[in-house]
Amino acid sequence: MFTGIVETTGTVKNIETQGSNKIFSIASVLGPELRVDQSLSHNGVCLTVTAIEEEVHKVTAVQETLIKSNLGDLKVGDSVNLERSMSSGYRFDGHIVQGHVDQTGICTRYEELDGSWLYDFEYDAATGNFTVEKGSVCIDGVSLTVFNCKKGSFRVTIIPYTFENTNFKYIRQGSKVNLEFDIIGKYIQRMFEMGYADYLKGKVQS
Repeated sequence: MFTGIVETTGTVKNIETQGSNKIFSIASVLGPELRVDQSLSHNGVCLTVTAIEEEVHKVTAVQETLIKSNLGDLKVGDSVNLERSMSSGYRFDGHIVQGHVDQTGICTRYEELDGSWLYDFEYDAATGNFTVEKGSVCIDGVSLTVFNCKKGSFRVTIIPYTFENTNFKYIRQGSKVNLEFDIIGKYIQRMFEMGYADYLKGKVQS
């Protein structure tokens, strides 16, 4: 489990193809602190560290992950947002992030304001995912508050710290990003789909 508070960015040093999988070698300041079998969020995707050599760690992304995320589009030299799994005993600064990307979205607008940056994103609403005003979403592993929510689109504002310390500084109109929608919202939606809301309503009335 993660919080969506990115610790640092890494740089893709090498990409190997192994069948339908891709093995990424990523260099970062976290490298010496990692261990094999550790869970690590890469642009919001939870992957297992399989090897470490000084500041470089390796992870494998399977075909399903490559299809549902933007990891398959990564090239050598690209920047990747990194976050280690949440530690108990620390403050919960972001929101509940599983590291399971629901789908990708596209940046449709980028605007630099006086001291912040505005981004609009669109996604395929046919998947059933949605956002709510002032709710949370995870974009490339970054926990953000959404507004101007519409079916298949939303807007976020990025502060200078987030802009400088994540790969948001490279996101522009047309960029593909990973989206993980709020898990609580997904559970509530599933309850309605399965008729639990009517069941609970009947229980209350009885």
